[in-house]
Amino acid sequence: MTRTPADWTAPDLAAFERLADDALDTLPQPFRGAARKVAIRVEDFAPDHILRNMDMADPFELTGLYDGIPLTEKSTADQPLQPDTIWLFRRPILDEWADRGNEPLGRLVAHVLVHELAHHFGWSDADIAAIDKWWE
Repeated sequence: MTRTPADWTAPDLAAFERLADDALDTLPQPFRGAARKVAIRVEDFAPDHILRNMDMADPFELTGLYDGIPLTEKSTADQPLQPDTIWLFRRPILDEWADRGNEPLGRLVAHVLVHELAHHFGWSDADIAAIDKWWE
């Protein structure tokens, strides 16, 4: 079923956090528990310092970001300055959702979240495909 613009409602930041939390609940074990140790931040757009660090001018180009040290690279000697964090950017995700027109928003949020978790866990494309059935 294709949505019409009259059907679109832009959820607020709290609703996006709930969608991300719901997505975490669908992850297979043992990833579910480990993924809950990563902080999830939902903002309308990436902060300016992140865009500058990534040489990005258009904040709509970035839907999510993993900020941390991947588990495959961590050492017991690492002294983290901040928790590993996944950023989800509401406005760019909403734009992609509107452009697609037929994808449930929760599924799109889950897709972005899984992609960022892949950076944290060091997943391959095959690992991602086994968890995120996005292309089916």
